[in-house]
Amino acid sequence: MNGQRGTAPHAPSDAVDPVATESDDAVITRALWRSSLILCVAGMIVGILVFFDVKTLFPTAREPLVPLAVARPRAYPPLRVPHVPLVDVTRAAGITFTHENGGSSEKLLPEMMGGGCAFFDFDADGDQDLLLQNCRRWDWDSRSNETPATPSLYRNDGTGHFEDVTAGSGLDVSLFGMGVACGDFDNDGLVDVFLPAVGEDRLFRNLGGGRFIDVTSSAGVAGDSDAWGTSAGWFDYDNDGDLDLFVCNYVAWSREYDVGQKFGQTGMGRSYGRPQAFEGSFSSLFRNEGNGTFADVSTAAGLHVFNPATGVPAGKALAVTFHDFDEDGWLDIVVANDFVRNHFFHNRGDGTFEEIAETAGVAYDFDGNARASMGIDTAHFRNDDAVGIAIGNYANWMTALLVSYGGELRFTDEGNTSGLGYDTVRELTFGLFFVDYDLDGRLDFFTANGHVLDDIHRVQTNQSFEQPTVLSWNCGPEQATEFRRVGSVECGPDIEQRTVGRGASFADIDGDGDTDLLVANLIGPPRLFRNDQSLGHHWLRFRLRGTRCNRDAIGAVVEVDLDGCTLRREVMPTRSYLSQVELPVTFGLGDIDRVRSVRIRWPDGSRQEFHDVATDRVYEFVQPLSEVPEATRKTTPPRSGTIETGSGAEAVAGALPPGNG
Repeated sequence: MNGQRGTAPHAPSDAVDPVATESDDAVITRALWRSSLILCVAGMIVGILVFFDVKTLFPTAREPLVPLAVARPRAYPPLRVPHVPLVDVTRAAGITFTHENGGSSEKLLPEMMGGGCAFFDFDADGDQDLLLQNCRRWDWDSRSNETPATPSLYRNDGTGHFEDVTAGSGLDVSLFGMGVACGDFDNDGLVDVFLPAVGEDRLFRNLGGGRFIDVTSSAGVAGDSDAWGTSAGWFDYDNDGDLDLFVCNYVAWSREYDVGQKFGQTGMGRSYGRPQAFEGSFSSLFRNEGNGTFADVSTAAGLHVFNPATGVPAGKALAVTFHDFDEDGWLDIVVANDFVRNHFFHNRGDGTFEEIAETAGVAYDFDGNARASMGIDTAHFRNDDAVGIAIGNYANWMTALLVSYGGELRFTDEGNTSGLGYDTVRELTFGLFFVDYDLDGRLDFFTANGHVLDDIHRVQTNQSFEQPTVLSWNCGPEQATEFRRVGSVECGPDIEQRTVGRGASFADIDGDGDTDLLVANLIGPPRLFRNDQSLGHHWLRFRLRGTRCNRDAIGAVVEVDLDGCTLRREVMPTRSYLSQVELPVTFGLGDIDRVRSVRIRWPDGSRQEFHDVATDRVYEFVQPLSEVPEATRKTTPPRSGTIETGSGAEAVAGALPPGNG
């Protein structure tokens, strides 16, 4: 021992630390894994690139670049907007009517919705007379009601001047009236009148000599005493030769319920209510029994539609029109509903209807929302197999233009692409219709507008209670947009005057061949626009009289063949909002002064054809008493001023000279 105590022996210099050794191995292992992973990913990327196109990685030669096609704007034919003065001749024509809305401090919803009108020939003298609907004051109104408001009947003298013949006519009755529906339900040659209203509706039979008699009770068409009838229309849904009656009912309304709702803006007092706050109603179909009475077949015909979520009636109907959309010989029904889906009743031909609005594309807008639908019309506005349904809408919403092709029951909204939606998006549209105001052969579009809130300007500065009418000229499908809004520059200053428009109608009031326009206003006089066009365009007008079908020939289709296209018009007075238009159909022909052929398809399916038809005339065609053999269908209409009876086929046709239409 060397004597040193507590000293540990030294470790050898080459000894291995086991902890340090394990740490170094882990580092090396991780590095190898990272390297392997990077190599694998790189290999995959290279493989993918090589798989798709190795030449893009290592190009051997520059490929020539293909020049991009140059986008050139589409060339459109030159556009010449016609100058057609539309002159307000209301007072000059002798019309002194002023609409009463029954308004009260309670601000009840029906006070904002009335204002129907109708052109019809009540005295069968060949010119178009006028009926304007009115509203009486409420029974509980404390104001004097000694001279209650009544509808007004005006007789046309044939030159466009009207005489008030209401007194003693039988139509001078007091009711809270909404719409007007005219039709010869008993086929006696005199047009009868149905007046939908808040409460019981009324039917008046035309006795002739300017007299009407109330036959509501005996006919059985009053409806429920608490119903709210709006628009109505006559059509022969079962093709039995007489006119049946369809009545739109709006919402389940009562004064007590309306007053009980807190309608209005904070700090602004009470306002008029919204239809969303009221339950819906069922519309009614009355079948003509042929003996002066009607049967309510609404349920049996399949017209009662329920809300599947609540079980209450799904309709809030404001307007209706009829058209044979699939060309199967049976008139279908389209109903414009307010803030609930629209209804499309397809006629099965067995007395029943199938509601197909959703599958047909008519129920909602393209976002799946229900429209606030008011007025409605249907027409072949492109002079081909396309048929359009136009539906008016609330302010700041486009008018719908639902288009179907070739008789298909599938519709697409082309309101935006056609330009019609842009023209009408600002206003709140009620009455509307297609009309060829410049007689160029293309159907233009007219709307009557006015808000439902008299204080709307206080909450929306871009809106007003009174609004202008809107006229859209049909430029033709070859243009960028088919419709272009025209105004004072093209039609004179009267067209843009602001009113609270509701119903709208048209007729040739002065027998000059062009179509004059009427707007029925809420709380004020109507506006009658005389058409003073002087474009030199040719025209044809046809009056049809049924013998085996309904006498008014409602549902008949007239086709005029021109070089390169066929114009098609339907005898259908029920259109617009709360209103009816004249029965005769007008064809504008532009520069064409001779027509190759005219075809008539009567409501019962029988057909006639006429060749070599002179223009600028009014023709009256009477349906043959028996089916016309094919060999004798194609004839040349006479050009005398009287109605002539054909031989053999018993075809009856006549022509009246210009100025007798």
